[in-house]
Amino acid sequence: MRTLVTGGAGFIGSNLVDALLERGDDVSVVDDLSTGRRENLDAAVGRGARLHEASITDVEAMGTVVGTERPEVVFHLAAQIDVRRAVEDPAFDAAVNVGGTAVMLEAARAAGVGRFVLASTGGAIYGEADEVPTPETTPAAPISPYGTSKAAAETYLALYARLHGLSTCALRMSNVYGPRQDPLGEGGVIAIYCHAARERLGVKVFGDGRQTRDFVYVGDVAAAFMAAAESELAGPYNVGTGQETAVLELVERLGLEATFLPERPGEVRRSCLDPSAAGEALGWQPQVSLGDGLERTMRA
Repeated sequence: MRTLVTGGAGFIGSNLVDALLERGDDVSVVDDLSTGRRENLDAAVGRGARLHEASITDVEAMGTVVGTERPEVVFHLAAQIDVRRAVEDPAFDAAVNVGGTAVMLEAARAAGVGRFVLASTGGAIYGEADEVPTPETTPAAPISPYGTSKAAAETYLALYARLHGLSTCALRMSNVYGPRQDPLGEGGVIAIYCHAARERLGVKVFGDGRQTRDFVYVGDVAAAFMAAAESELAGPYNVGTGQETAVLELVERLGLEATFLPERPGEVRRSCLDPSAAGEALGWQPQVSLGDGLERTMRA
């Protein structure tokens, strides 16, 4: 299959690129390398993947790339994911996450792409959900510009399905972790804690540490994207484990010394996604336990 991955030099994107190459796909990548890393694609390029260094907000460039590559499937992972930056500059967040999605959808439509799969978010869209684990039927109630922009991007997918008949699907991911996740900047808590464990550093815990998250391994997420590409169903579908893990449990599992700091305002107390719909509709289920995933991340 001919596939194109936006954000393919990033953490999740590069793992997806590797999985696509492993199954024999012809893979092209779009990434402006603002947060993605060229070295994440060194092995993939050596196996034939093609990197286009460009921004998803560049209408002309995306039209040319998609029109030249003619992918059967576009995996749209490129995004502004820094929640703090989204709060400080919501216009930029919307320009990338909403505007960039619109650019990619139009380029896909014009090039006759068969399937378009969006990387969306569960916790940021659902906010403080009443039901945990949270199903897709829960109304969107984002508490940040980032969650709002991702919810808006999903409406563009539905629009292009209605207006142009483009086959689209959104995957609402929980907290993804694994090899290549940056422990600096907006890195996830597992990336930060694994880095601290390797370097024998202490870690910070905000609040009492009993806030929970749903940690899903990046290899399982890549499998979910491929399953969504092979379906015609629209979604959205949650991609998570359905299991809550407290921050303190990570501290204990990794043998870390923690310093407790005041709780951060606006932080969701419990975040966990119900993945049963993805299991029924896409035949996808997470395979990697948290213990195995932590070991793989530590070895990477």
